[in-house]
Amino acid sequence: MNRIVNKLNENKKLLSIYFTAGYPEPDSTVPILENLERSGVDMVEIGLPFSDPLADGPTIQQSSTQALKNGMTTKKLFAQLENIREKVSIPLLLMGYFNPILQFGVEEFCKKCAETGIDGLIIPDLPVEVYHNNYQKIFKKYNLVNVFLITPQTTEERIRYIDSISDGFIYMVSTASTTGAQGSFGNTQKEYFKRISRMQLKTPQIVGFGISNKETFELATRHAAGAIIGSAFVKFVGKNPPGKIGSFINSIH
Repeated sequence: MNRIVNKLNENKKLLSIYFTAGYPEPDSTVPILENLERSGVDMVEIGLPFSDPLADGPTIQQSSTQALKNGMTTKKLFAQLENIREKVSIPLLLMGYFNPILQFGVEEFCKKCAETGIDGLIIPDLPVEVYHNNYQKIFKKYNLVNVFLITPQTTEERIRYIDSISDGFIYMVSTASTTGAQGSFGNTQKEYFKRISRMQLKTPQIVGFGISNKETFELATRHAAGAIIGSAFVKFVGKNPPGKIGSFINSIH
């Protein structure tokens, strides 16, 4: 069974961490992954740096720019992750935009993910219909979970369609804006979390965007299976060595 699916079956609120491959240093990727697992993180999203990351806020955009300057490429990331399953056992996802995957070749990319031990993909700009009609069979062939995003503006009809073709989790974007850390959630976001919970979807939801501390993690997971921390963690690793990651994770849960 896919590691993501196994993890979602555990009776706990999951903490997923996002970071950008090749940031802050070209060879940061593996030490960050090892320290995240050691710190008790449940799942990790490894960001593929891209020159035009539309959904990302300034912190992740800046890390992406730096990673590209550091020479990070899709091929280099796969080379870095070649033996990662000898060191890291938690679920790993790649998060990135569709253009580099298309250039790599979708089937070749999925094959490489499977060989490397990647469990899933998050591709914010791949429309759900295009995936469903053109690529779902390829993803399933390589046992890859594809994760779709919903926002407060996503219609109920579309959410139910996404739910019907999802086999991992739904990435529940907490706000209509780009990524970025927040200190707290407002009433609008809390109502949105409750509304999605009342829909009783078959696919678990994990909340992302705006989670930066214990308070926002606990609020986000009150009605969801877990939460993702991105910008706050990227800021942290930009200023601290991988060995200090445990202190960041301990402050969250």
